[in-house]
Amino acid sequence: QDGPQRKKRKSEGGEVDKQLDILAIGTAVGSILLYSTVKGELQSKLDGGHDSRVNCVRWHQDSCCLYSCSDDRHIVEWNTQTCKVKCKWKGDNSSVTCLCISPDGKMLLSAGRTIKLWDLETKEVYRHFTGHATSVSSLMFTTVKPTNESKPFDGITGLYFLSGAIHDRLLSVWYIRSDRKEKNAVMSFAVTDEPTFVDLTISEVKEEPVKLAVVCRDGQLHLFEHILNGYCKKPLTSNCTVQIATPGNDGDSTPKPVPILAAAFCTDKQSLLLVYGNALQPIIEKVSLNTSESHICLVRDIQKVLSLRTDAAVTKVKTPVVNSDAKVLVPGIPGHSTAVKTPALGKEKKKNKRKPGETEESIEERLGALDIDVSKVKTPGGLPQTDSFAVLLVQGLESNDAQILNKVLNTRKENIVKNTVARMPMHAVIPLLHELTKRLQGNPYSASLMVRWLKSVLTLHASYLSTLPDLIPQLGMLYQLMESRVKTLQKLSRLHGRLFILVTQLAASQTVQDVPEVNQTAKLVYEDDSSEEEGSDDEMIADKDSDENWDEDEEEQSDGQDMTVEKEVNGDSDLEPENESEEE
Repeated sequence: QDGPQRKKRKSEGGEVDKQLDILAIGTAVGSILLYSTVKGELQSKLDGGHDSRVNCVRWHQDSCCLYSCSDDRHIVEWNTQTCKVKCKWKGDNSSVTCLCISPDGKMLLSAGRTIKLWDLETKEVYRHFTGHATSVSSLMFTTVKPTNESKPFDGITGLYFLSGAIHDRLLSVWYIRSDRKEKNAVMSFAVTDEPTFVDLTISEVKEEPVKLAVVCRDGQLHLFEHILNGYCKKPLTSNCTVQIATPGNDGDSTPKPVPILAAAFCTDKQSLLLVYGNALQPIIEKVSLNTSESHICLVRDIQKVLSLRTDAAVTKVKTPVVNSDAKVLVPGIPGHSTAVKTPALGKEKKKNKRKPGETEESIEERLGALDIDVSKVKTPGGLPQTDSFAVLLVQGLESNDAQILNKVLNTRKENIVKNTVARMPMHAVIPLLHELTKRLQGNPYSASLMVRWLKSVLTLHASYLSTLPDLIPQLGMLYQLMESRVKTLQKLSRLHGRLFILVTQLAASQTVQDVPEVNQTAKLVYEDDSSEEEGSDDEMIADKDSDENWDEDEEEQSDGQDMTVEKEVNGDSDLEPENESEEE
């Protein structure tokens, strides 16, 4: 029995050695390719685990085991010998973007929007960590042993790990506690732009600092050196910043920056491997840096190295060298007597050439010549206008084109402004704020339009702006501008009130002056000819006549009464009204 066991162990060791030369590559369709770097060929393919794009692949310490995560929200454990799925479980409610295996190989870190620590035996969540607003792009452990050596070590408690997210300028450091109380980051490292590549030296002793190399999207390398010993509230800045530039000697006197693509620490933890230049033809260089300087600029001449030859391209088309005596036969009917229509080609070329005085035909005129109705030609899919506005805005900010920026920023519609700000990328927010600050100092009409953009930027991107460590110095001019305008508001309102009173008084006085004057002269005058004395004589005569008439009436009434009494006594009564009237 001893013999076969020994042979089996030897064969297992050989398989382990073979596994060390295998490169695992995740694809966009969900499969994983195992590529042999020694043989230079594809060894095997892992299918059936994921339905969507593979985001991250991590080898376990046991070289036969491989872990992968995908946009389909699942984590898969593979057996690379059988090329089959060993275990599959749901990792997050959204896509899982990053994985990291603990130093002892018993725990697994996974991250989408939230970071989860899994127990690989039970496939259950051991801890939750929340703090990133966007998807996590990098995860790695920074320590192997806990800083507090008095307590027994269970393999995971007391360790620190690092995480970075897309569009986030802060790298967070987390501490794994024995209890579930603390879920926030204990410290953070601040960089100038979104981190694209992160490498670190793992701290094996309590007093040994962790060295961190972060390559940002702006092409700079930031080096950090810090001892992880608990909570730190303020974000830590880099000890050293490294940039690479051209010397600028040949023809062009201005040096140009060369982007750093990646950086990694060597085994001595002092020197660095830098990858810079073009992504198609990168340059890898080992450098030893003096980190006591806060800023280092390396001068490298890469123009000669990066000049790609286009004239030496491999092609199957060969151009024969033809003498003047040779006759070229054109394929056609038997006998090769078909004529080459070269004059027609010449005419077409002449037609396409425009004279200096002529203007080029517009697309509408060309469509009219083709009998195509211009009104029916529509953009495919009916794309919204805000997409093009967001693209135009980013192009204008990057090229600093005033014409494009005026076209976009002078829009008055609130919906277009909000949608454009919402769809623009994060890296264009700060340049847009600088442009708005510059335009706010101009004439009041443009300032009233810029306030709408400023309001949308501050409301929609407040969470991103709050993560920027140098936000206050970048927006200092905007603060001063707003404070100066607010100070003058009270004085301007007083002046506005006084001017309003003056204007209303002037308008009122003007309306009074504009009313036409009324003509006071009488249009008709009546004059009485009789004097006062004549009037008094007439009154006296009228009074005398009235007295005389009164006496006569009384006498007539008394005579009439006596006559009626006599007639009644005599028995005579006037029955006829005519006699009565005659007597009266």
